[in-house]
Amino acid sequence: MSALIEGDEISQEADLVWLEDIDALDYVRQSLDRLPTRRGRPAYHRDGRMVGFAVLGPQAKASRSSGTFRRRVFWLLPHDRDSDPAGLYASSAPAEAVDPRTLAPGSKGYKTECSEGGPPSRAMREMGITLPL
Repeated sequence: MSALIEGDEISQEADLVWLEDIDALDYVRQSLDRLPTRRGRPAYHRDGRMVGFAVLGPQAKASRSSGTFRRRVFWLLPHDRDSDPAGLYASSAPAEAVDPRTLAPGSKGYKTECSEGGPPSRAMREMGITLPL
């Protein structure tokens, strides 16, 4: 869950690879998965679909006990807002969800009015910040 991801756990990220256009998504779910490699598209074993993943730099160390790397994977479930706009998350977002436009390598991102299903705040409008709904 994004709330449980600490900055030091993702500090070795070199890049984020997106498999879909994130401008069309209000939010993505993120998790830290144990994967056998630093790079490349990981296997995906959840319902729904993988939307992106992190690539680690060469300095990233594997776990001494398992030999795996902890990498972020970004994903959506069939009942998420992009597939079911009037469904469960019509006006909210799951705990592990963040606005994909706030993500960067080594930065866990955060929720926005857009990711929570609401219109932009007055402050966002005054600053000229617009996000797709």
